[in-house]
Amino acid sequence: MKTPVIVDAIRSPMARAKPDGALAEVHPVDLLSQVLEQLVARNQLDPATVDDVICGCVSQAGEQAGTPGRLAWLAAGLPTHVPSTTIDRKCGSSQQAVHFAAQAIMSGTQDIVIACGVESMSRVPMGSSRMGKNTTGARFDERYAPGLVGQGVSADLVAAKWGLSRSDLDAYAARSHQRAHAAQSSGGFAREIVPIRSPLGLVSADETIRASTTAEKLAGLKAVFESEELSARFPQIQWSTTAGNASQMTDGASAMLIMSEERALQLGLRPRARFVAFDVVGDDPLYMLTAPIPATQRVLAKARMQLGDIAHYEINEAFASVPLAWQKELGADGERLNPRGGAIALGHPLGASGLRLMTTMLHALEDSGERYGLQSMCEAGGMANATIIEVLR
Repeated sequence: MKTPVIVDAIRSPMARAKPDGALAEVHPVDLLSQVLEQLVARNQLDPATVDDVICGCVSQAGEQAGTPGRLAWLAAGLPTHVPSTTIDRKCGSSQQAVHFAAQAIMSGTQDIVIACGVESMSRVPMGSSRMGKNTTGARFDERYAPGLVGQGVSADLVAAKWGLSRSDLDAYAARSHQRAHAAQSSGGFAREIVPIRSPLGLVSADETIRASTTAEKLAGLKAVFESEELSARFPQIQWSTTAGNASQMTDGASAMLIMSEERALQLGLRPRARFVAFDVVGDDPLYMLTAPIPATQRVLAKARMQLGDIAHYEINEAFASVPLAWQKELGADGERLNPRGGAIALGHPLGASGLRLMTTMLHALEDSGERYGLQSMCEAGGMANATIIEVLR
């Protein structure tokens, strides 16, 4: 079996998904094409040797409906014989793209694969692909009567189940901004970010981080998912989820160059990390956001490791209650949890987020001199991917 290794991982800056956001004027294909172009160029890779491009993208509608990885590859002027496919495992789409790329190399069917992800939430709003339709069907609705709830309500259900207060959520959210600001100020994101050309100029830094955010300021925000009907159905909920302790909607793209260790050495490229283990699992779709807990337990068992063996945890901050419940359930060290901030500060461009997390984790592990990192992220429908990587030196 061949050994897949990470040769490089990069991302665009994270930009607010608003009309005046730094990347709002950039078509998602043009956004991803610039990331792919720079990934190939900075590794002096012959693009004709790439076997496949696997792209995560959630809202495959409108400007993201046309196999964005394939279109971005061609928009970058790269060889026409290289194919691409699009993955939708919701928030974990590009993490799943990494898994599929590594698995293709392990099987021996491919040698060089680029995993990537893109989401322009300012141009293709979340939910665009549903077009207002019922996506569940009668049999699903019957099984889960009286019905599932939106992710924000699930976030409040998680907070209630794990005894997380509003002050816990706000303190965590403020810490996310503080940690991201510290990383940005110290140059911690410099190696992972590639600049993006937009009609308004060059975008080279995340615009989502709010250095002045405090728990006290966040405490003044209104809980956004409360209703009389839901309060009657779920009397245990204290309604603590706000725009301030949830992930930001953003525009962004990310990409990773994965190849067999043998091919990397043949090309004179340095393998930066290997995959220790990966897994994907489902959990209760009503709570929806809890699957990182069993996914972490399963991937650690596969790797024959303990959580204490891991120096860096990336648990996606879809909502503050998600990493906090994960931490509480598993007894994890909070200092190792999202040490450079997470989606509350950096944003959550759905299809690109899985690879954004892994890119940040790789660079942070290299900078700290640590060895192992673990990543997991909740996904709509109650699923989660989990990955353990080992930095090579």
